[in-house]
Amino acid sequence: MEEFRRSYSRLCRESGAEPQEAVLQQLHQLPRGRLDLATQSLTVETCRALGKLLPRETLCTELVLSDCMLSEEGATLLLRGLCANTVLRFLDLKGNNLRAAGAEALGKLLQQNKSIQSLTLEWNSLGTWDDAFATFCGGLAANGALQRLDLRNNQISHKGAEELALALKGNTTLQQLDLRWNNVGLLGGRALMNCLPSNRTLWRLDLAGNNIPGDVLRAVEQAMGHSQDRLTTFQENQARTHVLSKEVQHLREEKSKQFLDLMETIDKQREEMAKSSRASAARVGQLQEALNERHSIINALKAKLQMTEAALALSEQKAQDLGELLATAEQEQLSLSQRQAKELKLEQQEAAERESKLLRDLSAANEKNLLLQNQVDELERKFRCQQEQLFQTRQEMTSMSAELKMRAIQAEERLDMEKRRCRQSLEDSESLRIKEVEHMTRHLEESEKAMQERVQRLEAARLSLEEELSRVKAAALSERGQAEEELIKAKSQARLEEQQRLAHLEDKLRLLAQARDEAQGACLQQKQVVAEAQTRVSQLGLQVEGLRRRLEELQQLSLKDQERVAEVSRVRVELQEQNGRLQAELAAQEALREKAAALERQLKVMASDHREALLDRESENASLREKLRLREAEIARIRDEEAQRASFLQNAVLAYVQASPVRTLSPPK
Repeated sequence: MEEFRRSYSRLCRESGAEPQEAVLQQLHQLPRGRLDLATQSLTVETCRALGKLLPRETLCTELVLSDCMLSEEGATLLLRGLCANTVLRFLDLKGNNLRAAGAEALGKLLQQNKSIQSLTLEWNSLGTWDDAFATFCGGLAANGALQRLDLRNNQISHKGAEELALALKGNTTLQQLDLRWNNVGLLGGRALMNCLPSNRTLWRLDLAGNNIPGDVLRAVEQAMGHSQDRLTTFQENQARTHVLSKEVQHLREEKSKQFLDLMETIDKQREEMAKSSRASAARVGQLQEALNERHSIINALKAKLQMTEAALALSEQKAQDLGELLATAEQEQLSLSQRQAKELKLEQQEAAERESKLLRDLSAANEKNLLLQNQVDELERKFRCQQEQLFQTRQEMTSMSAELKMRAIQAEERLDMEKRRCRQSLEDSESLRIKEVEHMTRHLEESEKAMQERVQRLEAARLSLEEELSRVKAAALSERGQAEEELIKAKSQARLEEQQRLAHLEDKLRLLAQARDEAQGACLQQKQVVAEAQTRVSQLGLQVEGLRRRLEELQQLSLKDQERVAEVSRVRVELQEQNGRLQAELAAQEALREKAAALERQLKVMASDHREALLDRESENASLREKLRLREAEIARIRDEEAQRASFLQNAVLAYVQASPVRTLSPPK
């Protein structure tokens, strides 16, 4: 802030003006990140200097300029400097009497600035000029960062409210709008109410003190309640998605750890198998060397039986070593089979858990579908109630028209009676006062003409009222038919979509069941392979016993050493084949694991599609409710207008009957 203070004083001196002491004191006392110049009367030079400094300021996030008595030029200079600022978040311009130039500068600021999130414009005069306020609304429509806007006491008329409604239709970030104590009126309130369904972000709109009817205020409050519910559901969905993403990441990490552990165990097993194969190869080589030595000893020293006995003893020791190696190989094969059985059990348990999760998701989806059906039934009930209300209003209209006709007939009868009485009084007075009769006849002719004119006017008014009644009835019937058609279309669309989605879900369930059956079949095949491996191990044990017998025979018969070497080579080949089969089984297990991962991905995709479908259905239900509420408001308005017209007609007929001149001239009864 010290650097900001120095640059401010330098710019003021360069422009030929002294810096304001009050502003310097405020800049010296302000905390970091906030510039508060409230109740300081800022000059044009100060505004120019601040407008040059604020675009380069990177630490100020709040700017308070309330009750600063800014002029139009100073406000435009300040706002022009703020257009290039990228750090400011809060701007307060309360009580500065901003007018046309200020509104245009604010519109440019909203178009160019991308960082201001809260703007306070209370106690200004932005709505007095419609063109300037239209530019302000255009900037608001193009803005993509503002979240809170305060426009209290700004003399905004119904035209300004209509411009604001157009701006709200294009804006996608504003969440709070305060329009209290303006001159919005009925037309502006309706315009704002009509723009709310197309805006998905605004969740608070204050319209108190604007001469707006109660039904419009209630409709706006209801729309704000819907938007607040939508905001809460969106936040809950975001939290749930965050939690689910964390769980998925945790599961992936666990699976990667398990996979790494499996790879380590497989590598260890491979190393052990390689070591065992190397040891067996070395021992086979030793056996071959011993056999060669035996051949040489038998060919060279047949007479030396003692040496042959020693060689036989050595061969027996080697045979024992081979028997121990075969026993260790059998134990390793048993341990491998047990590990494979445990892994198969774990995979079966995981498959069972996934199936249970799928069943739970299906039950939740069915419950949500039932809830949606209940909501549709409630909408149908409301529609029936509205039909009954329309029928009652028609009956009331017919009864009112009948009463009006009866009153008109009674008025005509009274007029005829009064005419007869007047004629009788005239005949009686002709013999007495000829002059008065002439005067009275003239007066009567004039009164008859006036009465005829009034009767004609009343008949024209009655005809116009009847035409308006017929038009209103036709409009109500057409609106009712349109509403019924829209409801029928919405119901048919909802049913078709539900049927299609249910069929899609059934197909996916069938595919999942087929995949589960395939996985079970693969598990059974693996079990069969394990059983075959066990049988082969038993066969190998039998073969090992046979080999032992053969070794004993070889000890007894030294001539059959070549056959024993062939049998050892055959055993080696069989061990290699068994190793290859075990590797193939491991590859098959890895393929099964990849299939299980693919099934899990499909399940996640299905769950996300189902959630999106539910959200779409909720939005359609909300739109239908809004349309029904608007139709109810229009019907109530038409009913009120008809009641007012009927009361006006009744008052006119009564006034005509009471104010007729013939009645004044009629003798008392």
